[in-house]
Amino acid sequence: MSKNKSMELSDKSQGLSRRDFLARSAGTLAAGTVAAGGESAAAGTGQTAAAPQNQPNPAGEVEHKNPRYRSRLRVGMFTWPFNDKPLGWVLDYAQSLKLEMLEIGAGNDPGAAHCPVESLLADAGARRRYLKQFADHGLAISALSCHGNPLHPDTKIARARNTVYERTLRLAELLEVPVVNCFSGCPGDDRGGGRPNWVVSLETPEYVNLLRWQWKERVLPYWRGAAALAARHGRRVGLEFDPGYSVFNVNSLLRLRQATNDAIGCNLDLSNMFAQGVEAEAVIRALTGAGALFHFHAKDAVLDYANIAVNGVLDTTPYDQVERRVWSYAAVGYGHDVLYWKRTLAALKTGGYDYVLSIEHEDPITAPEVGVRLSAKFLQGILLS
Repeated sequence: MSKNKSMELSDKSQGLSRRDFLARSAGTLAAGTVAAGGESAAAGTGQTAAAPQNQPNPAGEVEHKNPRYRSRLRVGMFTWPFNDKPLGWVLDYAQSLKLEMLEIGAGNDPGAAHCPVESLLADAGARRRYLKQFADHGLAISALSCHGNPLHPDTKIARARNTVYERTLRLAELLEVPVVNCFSGCPGDDRGGGRPNWVVSLETPEYVNLLRWQWKERVLPYWRGAAALAARHGRRVGLEFDPGYSVFNVNSLLRLRQATNDAIGCNLDLSNMFAQGVEAEAVIRALTGAGALFHFHAKDAVLDYANIAVNGVLDTTPYDQVERRVWSYAAVGYGHDVLYWKRTLAALKTGGYDYVLSIEHEDPITAPEVGVRLSAKFLQGILLS
């Protein structure tokens, strides 16, 4: 091999030079230029860069060809903590905080206080009027959410939860909302028990056999059908990691995704995972690398290391007894510091996530109006866009 040819191969193997990278990043190369590996930075994340409607670019914003620069995180909120308020109040409140997107409950656990599901399903005119209210406030809908347990061992409960899920998928398609958020559910046992049974220990053969039975006979059969239905509606399903459900971490999500289809992904709520010892950047890297991060809940958690030192991280202390718990939910920035959250947002951008930071208020010591305002101000102060 000639020296010139060898040098050429060496240059290719090293990827882009610093000058080339800066040139491409500045948007000086032709449109459609891709990274050294042949894909754009956002490719493979599973995240569609669907900008909210009626949202003009901020004054002076430069349009970049590099997808990492072009992506824009949007601050929004989940409206269920304001179920006692009418939709008009919620829209005014969100607009006053300069939010851009709202996550709306469509039934099951979050209720449907701000979403008249039946009338919206039945009437195109009602759907237009509904969406116009959001657009008039400079807002878009990031997701419809119907968290519940569709795998409940009580078949009546399971059917009701699944009916809401199916109805939410239909409505999301009609409203052109790309994501439906929910829980994976938790089955009972193989001997007719009437309550969910969450297995997180392999200490005895009974636990091993029960976990195997749950996934084989309940989790996978249900979600193969539910994922296929989501794909037919052209929607993506964001499963939230939460204690008590079959999908509660990255491994369990990817196991389900591999057994179903790419319509299944994650609505990442780190607050439910901090007590397990996870690091935000690592979780985000794993999910975006698998193309499985669809939606993001902005919510924090406080870890009480004095209580952890005594009791460990497993906790059944009532949520309102904050001083005795090993962890508690918190407004964003009140559990982890500014640097931690800056790195979290940087990891989202690096992974190609180009969507919402949906504030979900569950801080037990702060009123929702205050907690959401504080969280929004915190996030807006560190956005990388």
